[in-house]
Amino acid sequence: MPAPGPRPPPRPVLLLFILLFAAACSCGLAGAGGGGGGSCELSVTRGGALYSFALAAPTPAHRHGVLSEDGFYKVAVNDSILWFQLCDEMLFNFDPPMCLNCEDCGGPLRCGTQCSALVSNNVGGYDVCTTIGSLSESHLSLIDESNPQKGVVVKMFSPKCSISVSVICDSTVAQVPDKFVVSGHCDYATTFKHPSGCARSISASGSGWGWFGTLFKTILSLLGGYILIGAVYRYYFLGIHSVEAIPNLDFWISLPQRIKTMLVPATRNRVNYNRDGLGAYVSVSH
Repeated sequence: MPAPGPRPPPRPVLLLFILLFAAACSCGLAGAGGGGGGSCELSVTRGGALYSFALAAPTPAHRHGVLSEDGFYKVAVNDSILWFQLCDEMLFNFDPPMCLNCEDCGGPLRCGTQCSALVSNNVGGYDVCTTIGSLSESHLSLIDESNPQKGVVVKMFSPKCSISVSVICDSTVAQVPDKFVVSGHCDYATTFKHPSGCARSISASGSGWGWFGTLFKTILSLLGGYILIGAVYRYYFLGIHSVEAIPNLDFWISLPQRIKTMLVPATRNRVNYNRDGLGAYVSVSH
């Protein structure tokens, strides 16, 4: 007769394993996204402090962060017009670009919708477009390496051109750009002020919980959501109107005793091992 196999873990214990796995995955994803930063995220350490930028994160006054709610920023200087969007491709619900050579940024029917920066220059009486930046070719850096609070620079590239947008920290006002400069063959630059250019600063001295704090909060959130949803379901759909509405109540009540049972034997075994390890005295004859 074959030996009985291992007993499957109780459902609540299995649930805890699932919650721990989900929490670890979420923390791993958070760490992967926040460490090096995406196209509009940056984290740097200066002077024992961690400075984090998230340009697309909502602020109290700007629900889309640094992104233009119109779908694009527009700057006109003389006969040239510059369109760009940060952290996304441009979107035109009105006043789209009307220029030639827009094939690599949406084509003549959807000009400007498949890139993040476009410039139009008057050449021989015709408006000719040039793509100068795309979302996939973007980079975030500090305006001043010694002063992270000053803001960040978003630089985007195209095969032949580039655009640098300096987002200066201003916690009170968002001032859209009104001019741009051109250097070299096809390198554009503009500047504006925005609250999203201000860094969130936290201590990097190690006094905080770090990733363990994130893991702990994630586990509590998942566990609380499970208990809440389960209690609502049992209360309204199963008609359980007492404390028994809490799912797996017996397990939660016995959890402290289970933990104690697992820890106490291990402690006793360690003490017994240490005592046995002292050995016995052996007489030695000379």
